[in-house]
Amino acid sequence: MIDVTVRDEVALITLARPEKLNALTAGMRKDLAAAVRAHGRTARGIVITGAGRAFSAGEDIAEAAGKPLEAEVELFHDMTRAVLETRVPVVAAVNGLAVGGAAEWTLCFDTRIGAPAAEYFFPENHLGLSISNAASHLLLRLAGGRALRLVLNSARLSAADALAAGLLDELVPAEELVETAIARVRHWTRPGTATAVHLGLLRPPLAEVERAFEAETVAARQVEQSGLAQAGMTRFLTRRTP
Repeated sequence: MIDVTVRDEVALITLARPEKLNALTAGMRKDLAAAVRAHGRTARGIVITGAGRAFSAGEDIAEAAGKPLEAEVELFHDMTRAVLETRVPVVAAVNGLAVGGAAEWTLCFDTRIGAPAAEYFFPENHLGLSISNAASHLLLRLAGGRALRLVLNSARLSAADALAAGLLDELVPAEELVETAIARVRHWTRPGTATAVHLGLLRPPLAEVERAFEAETVAARQVEQSGLAQAGMTRFLTRRTP
């Protein structure tokens, strides 16, 4: 459910489960972390996008319901850790809806380029779930004082609103999205550039991100033990049952 091709020395990783809006199973999350690590050693950079009309609907709640929430969150954390461990540019080509953990994953990328159909949606608060992927640190870094409202409101932002909030860095026509992302990687990694050094200097420090992971794991345990998480997932699944 993940396609990987190499174009112009850039690894293009596509979430390829369009019939489920690229919702991330546990296996997909493991595969994504592994693919980022592998191509972070061999390619000039990495571009991540989605097939169909969504970037990703986030966690596959139907699969996750009833599983220990802490373990599910840790799989998201390792996706973020994998990106920050690379020393090549990692670019999100956000083609459509990005939800929850998938939206939060892109916050650690080096840039986020959106198509007009891109949306960011953070539904966790109103589902009784907690945020992940070090969003408690990274969302503040990108959106500043808006971060709390985005989370508490379970905000859904259009491409233009995401751009204004600092979650997207630029918008391009849908047909140019992937090529623009690949070109950005190639521009940043031209011969003679010191990109690897500057990624190390300017990316969020991994030590700070790891502290955010720890706090978010504790938060996941709290919403699970309180019953909030299971009740929210049940509501979500029930209202989508024919």
